[in-house]
Amino acid sequence: MAALRFQVEKTDASTTARAGMLTTDHGPIPTPVFMPVGTAGTVKALTQQQLQQDVNAPIILGNTYHLYLRPGLEVMEAAGGLHRFMGWNRNLLTDSGGYQVFSLSGTRKISEEGVTFRSHIDGSTHLFTPESVMDIQRIIGADIMMAFDECPAADSDHTYALKSMELTHRWLDRCLARFNETPDRYGHTQHLFPIVQGGVYRDLRKLSCEYVRSKDTAGYAIGGLSVGEPEAQLYDICGWCCEHLPVDRPRYLMGVGTPWNLLECVALGVDMFDCVMPTRNGRNAMLFTSEGVVNIDNKKWENDFSPLDRNIDSVVSETYSRAYLRHLIKSKEILGYTLASIHNLCFYQWLMRQARAHIIAGDFSVWKSTMVARLQQRC
Repeated sequence: MAALRFQVEKTDASTTARAGMLTTDHGPIPTPVFMPVGTAGTVKALTQQQLQQDVNAPIILGNTYHLYLRPGLEVMEAAGGLHRFMGWNRNLLTDSGGYQVFSLSGTRKISEEGVTFRSHIDGSTHLFTPESVMDIQRIIGADIMMAFDECPAADSDHTYALKSMELTHRWLDRCLARFNETPDRYGHTQHLFPIVQGGVYRDLRKLSCEYVRSKDTAGYAIGGLSVGEPEAQLYDICGWCCEHLPVDRPRYLMGVGTPWNLLECVALGVDMFDCVMPTRNGRNAMLFTSEGVVNIDNKKWENDFSPLDRNIDSVVSETYSRAYLRHLIKSKEILGYTLASIHNLCFYQWLMRQARAHIIAGDFSVWKSTMVARLQQRC
């Protein structure tokens, strides 16, 4: 077993974008990287074989809250962890459940001890503490585990954001203590990333960055963004955090976002992303392409037998026409949701590979400006 390794291979001269290589016991992860979201041990509508062979994702994300509730820890442990349970032999990251707690604002109670919440499945009451969240993620067996945090709403005032950040820091200390006193599971090394909080306030974000970096962990996450704040504020706070986090560790921006969000944040120095957008939007007829956003539900595609995107290496674009995808989506065929999800995830992977290649080539800034304008077009 080995420690997580991260090497910055090239930094763009005009921005702070960087191309790197992140390596765990489950293999290498070229960065920047987008992680498909497998909330309940599955990326919706896709098999693990499709994720590996068609999408070629080096890492996916699992959800601590959902996996804890169902199938539950007894099943997860008996299966030998999530990798074995779902038949996934590549890298796996789990979130802490903090965002799900945030989204359950009507059915949860936050205290110093942790968060008491009611299950969305059966209404039963549960308690997440920093210690229990570490134990849960150990049992799930993620390569990268997230510290338990509170995610404040975008409109939180400075007083609340400060209180929330300080609670997140105290919880981090408890997470680290529990993490350090418990062993890795299932024969591979597990790693813990703290989460930077502080709302939309630069002074708090700076304090949070300084606090988490003092813990000298394998990597760092930026949380509490893309929760309703304007895009300009997202970029401002993201860039500010990247300025105050170590340059020799991976930076993970949680829950972001659109293709143009990703490119702008790569330029700010982010290495890792996740978001449900490519799969969720795909199931709702929104497809991302190198020429802009396509609403495949529109009648204009009814007799368009051209590929969805000639520029990307995708089994969907190589095999199926826009007209056929429209037919499947209009008919509510399950295959339509699968193909749309594969295409969008292939596109996100292609976009990150392109960003990496242009960083290495030294022309990322010029390429990004052209691509961001193109990606935002409606086809």
